[in-house]
Amino acid sequence: MRQAGRIVAIVLEVLTRQVRPGIKTKDLDIMAAREIERLGAKPSFKGYREFPANLCTSVNDEIVHGIPGERILDEGDIVSLDLGAIFMGFHGDAAVTVGVGKISSPARRLLEITEGALKASMAAARAEARLGDISSAIQNYAESRNYSVVREYSGHGIGRELHEEPQIPNFGLPGTGPVLKRGMTFALEPMVNAGDWHTRLGDDHWTVFTADGSLSAHFEHTIVITEAEPEVLTTV
Repeated sequence: MRQAGRIVAIVLEVLTRQVRPGIKTKDLDIMAAREIERLGAKPSFKGYREFPANLCTSVNDEIVHGIPGERILDEGDIVSLDLGAIFMGFHGDAAVTVGVGKISSPARRLLEITEGALKASMAAARAEARLGDISSAIQNYAESRNYSVVREYSGHGIGRELHEEPQIPNFGLPGTGPVLKRGMTFALEPMVNAGDWHTRLGDDHWTVFTADGSLSAHFEHTIVITEAEPEVLTTV
């Protein structure tokens, strides 16, 4: 899983450097496919429940599962790049939200808060803590700063399958849920909205939007539980 995670991290670094005004989201998907193959892995997403692409690209009010296509990124957009890769039968999964050119102060603040929520969740994820401690850390970090967390989509276990039990909501109560044990592997992924937490599903039956049209950001890492802070697998 370390190698699968490292591959995901490398590819996301490549894609992040290519995000700029005028690029099409499908071009980012083509790059993702090429880089995953170059590194000896396979995409986790393409064909998963019939998803048609290697990469999820979710722009502005799109939260998750955006399908790359002819959309051209404009100056001031924000775009979530969500990527999974399989190496020797194990999955890695990570996401980052990137500004396109110069972005507004509110958009930049949203990205900072969402990444901060991910860091807070990882700080809570250690052996003998409970699953609710992770969920609560995400919720408290975002809501205490007047942002909302998406409640209808969540983090998850990961390993030989892309999505494994347990589900890890981005909201919850500390001290509740299963006890975390050393060696467990999770994909933690706060999805934070500038407005309300409610969502709507797009006509393509994949892309998830904020119901009120507000901006949304998404950051994710695959981690393994240890006695101290978790080991982040989706890093170079």
